[in-house]
Amino acid sequence: MSKIKPSQGAPYARIMGVGGYRPTRVVPNEVILETIDSSDEWIRSRSGIQTRHWASVEETVAAMSIEASGKAIADAGITPEQIGAVIVSTVSHFKQTPAIATEIADKLGTGKPAAFDISAGCAGFGYGLTLAKGMVVEGSAEYVLVIGVERLSDLTDLHDRATAFLFGDGAGAVIVGPAKEPRIGPTVWGSEGDKSDTIKQTESWEAYRDGAPDKFPAITQEGQAVFRWAVFEMAKVAQQALDAAGITADDLDVFIPHQANERIIDSMVKTLKLPEHVTVARDVRTTGNTSAASIPLAMERLLATGEAKSGDTALVIGFGAGLVYAATVVTLP
Repeated sequence: MSKIKPSQGAPYARIMGVGGYRPTRVVPNEVILETIDSSDEWIRSRSGIQTRHWASVEETVAAMSIEASGKAIADAGITPEQIGAVIVSTVSHFKQTPAIATEIADKLGTGKPAAFDISAGCAGFGYGLTLAKGMVVEGSAEYVLVIGVERLSDLTDLHDRATAFLFGDGAGAVIVGPAKEPRIGPTVWGSEGDKSDTIKQTESWEAYRDGAPDKFPAITQEGQAVFRWAVFEMAKVAQQALDAAGITADDLDVFIPHQANERIIDSMVKTLKLPEHVTVARDVRTTGNTSAASIPLAMERLLATGEAKSGDTALVIGFGAGLVYAATVVTLP
């Protein structure tokens, strides 16, 4: 018989607050067209993107995260000292160690929480949210700060016609804490590593160190392959998340998919047969693809504009490089 004392966590977990930060510089498609042979009409028709935000030198991964986190903490009505863990999802923090989460935790005045980074591409926020839920229910942290942050402008090849217009910068954050009833559903997540070459960094840091590449590494992707995978396979994952939560599309109020491409969003809405009353996040139009930051940024904007409201039931799904994915149903804070 085990002598280990059982964990004393909360019965359930919930998102308590959300915050976002977008860099001050707004970059229209016309700027992108200075380095690629395309048109504003082509970019909009292929992606829905009209503008994106690019960070300045001062708007670092840490700085953007701190701004977004401060808003999330205030929105949740807690103090930084109450945070027991900080999880940062990013692929654009260029120091292998230490984790940027430790710097963010310190500058927020959180005391001595668990702090670590995860790398799960555009599904990173979903991965972090799932880990945070487990911590709260297990009892290792009462409140967890989950951050999705990217400076993808640092990893964009402005001469690559397939990707130059896609990426933006920003940070989104949420506070996950205890709940008396289910507010974060079961997560449907996974990976398909046999498709890892469809979205990847052009060169390894090792190769760059050794002087082989003639330019800084960037993110590249096979657009059509990614599009087909996202449209056909991720709609199935989204449906599985609805089933796992015990609801149907008719029960949804809001749909917040990863903001990769508006054509993908439209196709998923059609495949899932979402009713007209469901509000669909389309933050991609003015924010671009911000990878791990895209879902919390879209969530924050919907709540700020009143397009979504506290207590709404939302389906969130992230998918991208790996290829990895994560979907769950949540109650909005």
